[in-house]
Parts: sequence; C-alpha cells; structure tokens
Amino acid sequence: MYQVIDGKKISQEIKDELREKAAAMKEQGIHRCLAVIQVGADPASSVYVRNKKKACEYVGIASLAYELPEETTEEELLRVIGELNKRKDVDGILVQLPLPAHIHEDRVLLAIAPEKDVDGFHPVSVGNLSIGRPGYVSCTPAGVIQLLKRSGISIEGKECVVLGRSNIVGKPMAMLLLRENGTVTVCHSRTENLREVTKRADILVVAVGRPKMVDESYVKDGAVVIDVGIHRNEDNKLCGDVDFDSVAPKTSYITPVPGGVGPMTIAMLMANCVRGMGE
Repeated sequence: MYQVIDGKKISQEIKDELREKAAAMKEQGIHRCLAVIQVGADPASSVYVRNKKKACEYVGIASLAYELPEETTEEELLRVIGELNKRKDVDGILVQLPLPAHIHEDRVLLAIAPEKDVDGFHPVSVGNLSIGRPGYVSCTPAGVIQLLKRSGISIEGKECVVLGRSNIVGKPMAMLLLRENGTVTVCHSRTENLREVTKRADILVVAVGRPKMVDESYVKDGAVVIDVGIHRNEDNKLCGDVDFDSVAPKTSYITPVPGGVGPMTIAMLMANCVRGMGE
C-alpha cells in the first residue's frame, strides 16, 4: 500500500522550527527582512506574493512589498533592486516571476546581489551548488529533498531520475540528489526510450510541465514519485504532471497535487531568509 507524502504537514513543521530560530535570533539582535517585488497584477503572482508575506509574518521575518505597475520599465525595476542591494536592513530580495514581456528576466535576476538571492536563481548561487559550496539553493528542489528526508526515504545509493531540465527545478534537483549520494539521470523531451529510463528509478522526480503526462507505464513497482507540476485541468481543478490515480497504486510513496511539493517551496524560501547565505 502506498503512502501519500503530506507536504502541508512537513512545511508546517519547518516553519515552526524557523519561527523558533527567528525568535532566538531576535533575542541576539538579529532581525531578518525580505523584500518582495511584483510587477503588474497577474492573479496567480498576487496569490503567491500574499502567501509569502503571510509566511514571513508567521515565521517572524519583516517583509517589504514593492507592488509596481505593469508599465514599469526595466530600468526602473533595476533601480529598485540596486537600492535594495545597498540596504543593510534588507537580507533577501525576491522578484516574483513571470515579469511583463518588455522586461528581460535574465537581466533582472543577475542584478540581485548573490548574498541576497533567496530564490537561489543567480548564476553565483547555481555555481556554488554545483561545486558544493555553501549558498542559497532554489527553493522547490530544496523542498523536495526535505520531503524525502522527513518521510524517512533514503537517497544514498538510490537510482534517481529527474524528468525535466529547467534551470529552476530540473538541473538544481539533479545536483541536490547527487549531493545526497543518489545516482542521477536527467531526462527531457529528447530522451530516447523515456519509459525505459524512468522505470529504472527508485526515486522519480517529475518536473516536465505537462499535465498528467506520467502514467503507470513510466513507473516501476515500489518507486517513490515526486510530482513538481501544477496545472488546472478541464474542470479547473489542480493537477500535476503525474496521473495520480493510475500511478499511486504502483508506488511506495507519492506526493499529491495540491498539498505535496507546493507548500514546501515557501517553507524553503523562509529557510533561506532565516538562515542566510552561509548555511
């Protein structure tokens, strides 16, 4: 019988631990502050930003909100980031993606000082991860590692397959699994005999961005399946990259959508904010 991994419960445990740590730091005179910048009023982005502010409040981190109009120029946005980089009372800077089409995402992410890059997207952060140096780690992959560890699932020596190679999830996910001594294969849209590769996986992380693409034919018996995808189906209900109903009976552990990986992303953002770059 498979077990559903409860991301809500695990993320709450992490936030409770961070709350205690933030309170202890305040007693030592250390106050953390996160600046969140949103350009435009994309409804999904507004929900994410609101959830981040709530999480800051719960954990005990100050937050600054910069809600800029859609027509904000790239130059104006870069000026705001430059000012926040200089501020000693701001520890983390987060620019909510996606940005309006007239703004170059890469330029904006590069402008954030690496020591304030709590999203873990800056090339310096990615480089630190790839060579095993301390630094900020992309929040969603870091959350997946916590889901596995806190569910008692050992990564060491396991055959791990990551389906998807994005800079935000797939690539850092592979590096984190390697860091935990997993044997890692990264698959993508050009992988030949894809099902044969994914069926080798003891741990299968799916971040391919296609609703319900992975059915039971991709999964070996007893595998751990982590679904990073999030979509709306034809009935406007949330679903993942994995067809949960067909896949779950074959697994030992599986994450649901919603309530699996999603809540972990904000919990790990809070962890980056509280701990700082060196941990």
